Amino acid sequence: MDANIFFGSTELTSSSYSERKSPYSGQVVSRACVCSQEDAIKALNIADKAAKEAKKSTLSQRCNWLLDVASKLKENREDMAQTITDEVGKPIAFARIEVDRCIETVTLSAETMRTMHGETINTDAMVSGKKTTAFFTREPAGVVVAITPFNFPLNLVAHKLAPALVAGNAVVLKPTPEAPLTAYKFAKLFIDSEYAIKDALSVVYGDAEVGSALISSDIPRVISFTGSVPVGNIITKIAGIKKVSLELGGNAATYIDASADLNLAAARCAFGAFVNSGQVCISLQRIYVNTDIYDEFALRMAEETKKLVVGSPYDDDTFLGPLIDDESASRAMRWVESAMTEGAKPLLPLQRDGRMFNPCVMADVRDDMSIVCEEVFAPIVSLIKVDNFDDALPRMNNSPYGLQFSVFTNDLRITQRAISELEAGGIVINDIPTLRFDIQPYGGIKLSGVGREGPKFAIEEMTEVKSVIIC
Repeated sequence: MDANIFFGSTELTSSSYSERKSPYSGQVVSRACVCSQEDAIKALNIADKAAKEAKKSTLSQRCNWLLDVASKLKENREDMAQTITDEVGKPIAFARIEVDRCIETVTLSAETMRTMHGETINTDAMVSGKKTTAFFTREPAGVVVAITPFNFPLNLVAHKLAPALVAGNAVVLKPTPEAPLTAYKFAKLFIDSEYAIKDALSVVYGDAEVGSALISSDIPRVISFTGSVPVGNIITKIAGIKKVSLELGGNAATYIDASADLNLAAARCAFGAFVNSGQVCISLQRIYVNTDIYDEFALRMAEETKKLVVGSPYDDDTFLGPLIDDESASRAMRWVESAMTEGAKPLLPLQRDGRMFNPCVMADVRDDMSIVCEEVFAPIVSLIKVDNFDDALPRMNNSPYGLQFSVFTNDLRITQRAISELEAGGIVINDIPTLRFDIQPYGGIKLSGVGREGPKFAIEEMTEVKSVIIC
């Protein structure tokens, strides 16, 4: 199926299409319209007009719009999951989970918006004030540009579209080139809904040229981007005076304390390091292990990793499918080979077959090795020996990234210190840093980005506060 352009509510074909090939089979699985800078500007102009009408719409219409989309998505669950697997090679079991989470994200956005409101303010609280009727309200920001990545090609689109639209904005979406059909099918549910606001959603496709046209324009008030640090840096330089929300890279770490439940820790760390083939911003990459239990944990981690099924993403029991492209697989092998020359040792046999890369647990890793200094975005995890939490804490924080960290411990003092002293946007106790609930605020510090997602927090990012005083 072709992923066509949506100029507002109008679907158009193109004279030129780009093909998307399955990262697993190499077969063509979708085609996307080839868009230009002119297409991007046209979509923005349509959105600019639509935003004025969207602002006038009722909250009940917008909430019903989202709930209708969630209902239709539930009816098309299997088709959408198959499309995700076709385009990005995500194992089908996890593709279904992504669809389910998307349904929840859209539903939650509607439910959240029903209860978001302004507040009254006591203007006579200070001597310089006086008694008035004062309050603030939230209004839609206007036009939102949403740019999304390949690793969660449905739910991360939902985390932008649903809050933006239910808040009364108009949106121009540029989805990842790796999954155009997933985004097209999802957007079509919004546009075809009986509750849709005319022209409030447009979809264009492309890479840097189209993205630059969207970001540098004076029309959008909000840029919401999920992707790499280099692109995020470019966005901040060319966006101008806009609200910019960036969810960027990570280098997630955990600490395994001697008091931890090692069976739980090993099982969850194997999941967190290798789910989605490590292609998650909060994939577990660094495991700092107390020296007293290092050997035992390493053995259990290797055993848990052996249980993970690598194979066809269309098989229900597959845990790891292919990496997104050949370069990602080659880069992963280079990471491992570099670490081995520096003294690290794989606990399991290294195996790569094209884009298929078996999970790799590296032992005897040091903090100065490249494999732990940068985001690997592959099924590779490193074990690093530490004396205790005092030793682990500064080493975990010694990263340009700060998305999510975790600790496994039954020591309350370590728990309290981890919450207050670890430098990240999210802290998890007794589970992996890969754990994310869509209802929570999600985002990082340092190079991991600015702003927060999660329906309530995204709505705040995509609205403006208006202060009112009645004397």
